[in-house]
Amino acid sequence: MRFTAVALDFDGTIAHDSRCPPHVVDGLERLKATGRKLMLVTGRELDDLLRVFPQIGVFDLCVVENGALLYVPSTGERRELGEPPPQALVDTLRARGVPISVGRSIVATVEPHETVVLQTIRSLGLEHPVIFNKGAVMILPPGINKASGLRIALAELGLSARNLVAAGDAENDHALLDAAEYSVAVANAIPSLKAAADRVTSEPRGDGILEVIADLIESDLEKAPAVRQRRKLLVGKDATGQEVALPTHGVSLLVAGAAKSGKSWLTKQLLLRLCACGYQFCVLDGRGEYLDFEPAVIFGTRDHAPDTIEILSALEKPGTQAVVCLAAVPVRKRSAFFEEFSLAVHALREKSGRPHWLVVDEAHELVPKRGSTKEELIAGNAIYVTADPGALANQLLAAVDVVAACGPQARRAFEAYADALPATRPPEALHAPAEGETLLWRRRGGVAPALVTIARPTPARAPLHADVGKLLRHG
Repeated sequence: MRFTAVALDFDGTIAHDSRCPPHVVDGLERLKATGRKLMLVTGRELDDLLRVFPQIGVFDLCVVENGALLYVPSTGERRELGEPPPQALVDTLRARGVPISVGRSIVATVEPHETVVLQTIRSLGLEHPVIFNKGAVMILPPGINKASGLRIALAELGLSARNLVAAGDAENDHALLDAAEYSVAVANAIPSLKAAADRVTSEPRGDGILEVIADLIESDLEKAPAVRQRRKLLVGKDATGQEVALPTHGVSLLVAGAAKSGKSWLTKQLLLRLCACGYQFCVLDGRGEYLDFEPAVIFGTRDHAPDTIEILSALEKPGTQAVVCLAAVPVRKRSAFFEEFSLAVHALREKSGRPHWLVVDEAHELVPKRGSTKEELIAGNAIYVTADPGALANQLLAAVDVVAACGPQARRAFEAYADALPATRPPEALHAPAEGETLLWRRRGGVAPALVTIARPTPARAPLHADVGKLLRHG
């Protein structure tokens, strides 16, 4: 399962005139029964929301007051995420005749009082942002919006925004939709939100959400892909200076080339890009070449084999990037280790949608041509790295979408790959790649490999090398 959570606005999205129809609640219940988590993200104040929406228990968590308050329906717990509104602001607005509602952190009014609101904030020297929502005017603490509250809700549930579907209808939903992997604007949404969304429903409000629910239950949105690509895996630039990028989902990439040709370097650049976009990765490192890879926690060393249970426990946390060092695992046992580990990762992906990307270094040792290969071992969203494409299992080779060949002998890597299937060799490329370049072949396109200068991203954060005991004690 790719999409494991849904975040929905209330007014204008699942509700009309402050009422969420019973058939929409039934649809939410059906979606929840699939194991997905449901979050409500709304600008409403909590007491008002509880008054008009008694079925709030269908949601696992609620982010209210436009990101300033977290509410747990199952326990009634309320957690303030922002500071209380300054009393001087409240008093001054009331003295100036502005009709306001005061929540735990939010101060709300309606148009056309926004001019007085902005003047008051300025005169008091405050940094509180003003958010608009179809005629409503909301004053929030600095740094608070729907996206900030959503991040805390996702962390509470152990979920990643890269597995999230979000839907809304108004100005204050832009931050919510932008944070999600798949964004939905209902048919009655404002034009700017429709223009920014991955999908616009046919029906308005709750009936539009039911369209999305049906597609989630039927195909996990595979039959309703996003209409545009908001996130991409940038590889680099071609000879004309145009960006060369791959999708961040549904791709199997083979990185091939002779020893010391730059395969691991290229793979690390791609992983840094994925990490910066919020995707979780797990690297199976056959030679210890990733032991100093900065974004990751390292499992195993050149002298000690990794423990599968510890790795999987760490991957339960969406922010954990993992490198699994297999240098201490005898080569003859690596294929068996990979089979056991991959089946466990497959189960984790079915439950959580993560890790988003799997990297298999020295792939010819882990998925060799000899013997049968289980379907679960041929992972989507995977990067396979090898010096010998011909030694890989044919099922894996057939599943590859893109081949990146490194080094001056890159042409030989393409030929070895094509001959092993067998398949038609790609057209001749104009140049062999030099250092910092690769030949990228989209093998189903029928065009020549493109010479790409690799983009060099900045590492996302400082190194984190830890034994799992420390990780579990302090994580």
